[in-house]
Amino acid sequence: MDRNASSFQVGDCDATNVALYKFYAAVMIVIFILALPLNASVLHLFIFKLKFWKSNSNNIFLFNLVLADILLLFCLPIKAYNFIKGERRSDNDTVCKAMLFMLFLNRGASIAFLTVTSIDRYFNVVHPGRKNLLRALKKSPQISILIWLLLLPLTIPTMLKNFECCNSHTQEGDDKNDTVVKDVVDSMREVVFFSQVIIPFIILVYCTVHIVNRLRIKTVGDQTKLRRAVFLVTSVMVVFSFCFLPCTIARVFLLIVRVNLWPDPWQEKAAVAFDGLMVLSYVDCLLDPLIYCFCSTKFKGLYLSSYLPFLVKGDQMPPDSSTVNATNPPRNAVI
Repeated sequence: MDRNASSFQVGDCDATNVALYKFYAAVMIVIFILALPLNASVLHLFIFKLKFWKSNSNNIFLFNLVLADILLLFCLPIKAYNFIKGERRSDNDTVCKAMLFMLFLNRGASIAFLTVTSIDRYFNVVHPGRKNLLRALKKSPQISILIWLLLLPLTIPTMLKNFECCNSHTQEGDDKNDTVVKDVVDSMREVVFFSQVIIPFIILVYCTVHIVNRLRIKTVGDQTKLRRAVFLVTSVMVVFSFCFLPCTIARVFLLIVRVNLWPDPWQEKAAVAFDGLMVLSYVDCLLDPLIYCFCSTKFKGLYLSSYLPFLVKGDQMPPDSSTVNATNPPRNAVI
């Protein structure tokens, strides 16, 4: 097919607007260049400075969050290369499926650990004295391993070759039975895609609203810490909404366009918009460390003293300890 053609054919994975996809590629390269050293340094800090596996906080969750983000980053250069070539995905079937596996597994893991960390913070702030299973398991790696294992089967529907080319619920095939089977598979695939965003978003909204209400009525404690805690939980919602909700809305619009067989120009524009907003979702890899790590003054001090000591005065150097707690406050503390 001529990539400069105006008609957008169903099943075509070529980029019709090559210049725009090259811009998408440039954005992904910038995200990769900025986020890789940031995530790598935070990962190094968790392993060699904080020794997260010995910590009494939720550093295990944060370590897995950073790990998921850094694994996701390694997919971006390959995807950018395909966009520069004018391809929406690799034409190699093995590479295509491997990319889909990595993208959806690590994107799902990033959202999952983001959500679990917020749930943990909810119990710490709103119900500080209540025992819960998450509090009992968070000090061991079992719950993190379980989350990774539960995400594996969810990647199977998304590894189908045509997913990235937005071909769900297309009118293909003459056999009625084949059409029914295809519709079921397509529906399962879309359920996986939307559930990865919608369910965590509902949980985040619930946790954030209750945390903010709890902190606003709390009159005892450091007001600076109070404002920092409100800023932290609000930032989580803003970043999640900015990175993941736009591509979800674009996916809904794309499905409406395809199911109702709108004209080809509409299908092309909807697919291009979806691809662009998926690129926007990768900014989460750059923002996660800033929110969950650097909103803690102790963690920020340890990070600066370890990697940027020229920015820290000698009398402000924090101790090298594994007790730094980025998001899990003591029971009687505001944050």
